[in-house]
Amino acid sequence: MAPTAAPPTATASPRRWAGVLSLLAIVLISYVDRVNVSVLITDRAFTDHFGMTGDRVLQGALMTVFLIGYGLAAFFLTPLYESALGARRGLLVSVGLWAALTLLSPYALGALMFIALRFLLGVSEGPLFSLKTMYVKEHFAPHEVGRPNAVSSMGVSLGTAVGLPLITYLVHRYDWHTSFVLLALLNAAIGLPLIALFIRERRQAGERRAGHAPSGPRRGVAATLREALRTPRLGCILLIEIATLAYLWGSSSWLPAYLLQERHFSLAQMGAVSALPFLMSLASGFLGGFLIDKLSARRLPLLFVVGALGTGSCVLLVITADAAWLAATGLVLAGGFWGLQGPAIPTLVQRHALAGTVGSAYGVVNGVGNLVSAFMPTAMGAAIALGGGHSFGAGYALLIGAQAITLICGAWLLLRPGPPATEEPPVSPRTTSPAPPHPTP
Repeated sequence: MAPTAAPPTATASPRRWAGVLSLLAIVLISYVDRVNVSVLITDRAFTDHFGMTGDRVLQGALMTVFLIGYGLAAFFLTPLYESALGARRGLLVSVGLWAALTLLSPYALGALMFIALRFLLGVSEGPLFSLKTMYVKEHFAPHEVGRPNAVSSMGVSLGTAVGLPLITYLVHRYDWHTSFVLLALLNAAIGLPLIALFIRERRQAGERRAGHAPSGPRRGVAATLREALRTPRLGCILLIEIATLAYLWGSSSWLPAYLLQERHFSLAQMGAVSALPFLMSLASGFLGGFLIDKLSARRLPLLFVVGALGTGSCVLLVITADAAWLAATGLVLAGGFWGLQGPAIPTLVQRHALAGTVGSAYGVVNGVGNLVSAFMPTAMGAAIALGGGHSFGAGYALLIGAQAITLICGAWLLLRPGPPATEEPPVSPRTTSPAPPHPTP
């Protein structure tokens, strides 16, 4: 379909960037929430309370169970959110549930109930990145999506970088219960107001002004999911998402234990060093978003090739280094190369997804990606246990394998990129002012 008007410029609607920054804050809070248990498994009071002291497989399973719930929800709930709720109301529902479930978690009556709450927490967070991708697609023209994708995704690295030392401080200054209570308050006091104030459904408003009915609610949930599954290059994008998330979940789940128990850092050193790889990925993720808007569509997979080669090489340095400082340097550099890849994944989905299905297509990618990568923390725990519980080399070798998958898929996309799907018409400049919020039922 031919565009009806020129694409909006980056300055056409400054308030759309308020939505992007709000999404950044929400993603940041969600990732502080996710790394909570990575620190808690190093706290003897927590592991004794739930009967998992010394059990590496069960400790790794805490993240795995969360991610299984997350992946199922991203796959199955996102079409419902896209066809019936939209980004704004979907985010309000999700963040409200996060706050309630996080507050309940420290009061679980045993390990089984705690694991069930972790699963439900994953379900509540599952649609987040699909809703984020929908918002960017609705508010930015195709040639502009790199930077908003990168900025909103910076919450992944920033949340992990902030979360590890913050949770470490809270647990060892107060107790492990405090971390859950603070996270619940962050969700309720920051996340919900940001959504209410700054997230708007501008595409539907623009269609109403143009005399057209909104396309989203007219399509059923099943039809939306079927269309999403027809996304070109979906299989390759899926493999890249699996490999990228496997690195994230595997490295963040075991990084505190690795630094404390394998490299013998002090608690203060661990809090500082564990943040550095994700701060580096924060900067490189922004660089990746800038490059996306400069590179042609055919050259976008270069970010996966370069990122995977660099990340895998640096993890190999971590495994083989004798000196603790050299291993820490490898971790930081690996985070930098890994961060390059993040903004390119939603950009691929936005470029290839069929019209009106970008949220559901990303839900498929993110859902399946999290379901499969969910087993990386447990697999790493099993590999570490085979070495007596304190040999992390075998676990980190699995991260190199994940990056090899990214390298192969990135090279294939570079050689055979395929045509993008038909684009929806960009938003008319007449609709660049923020739309009024959806009426609540």
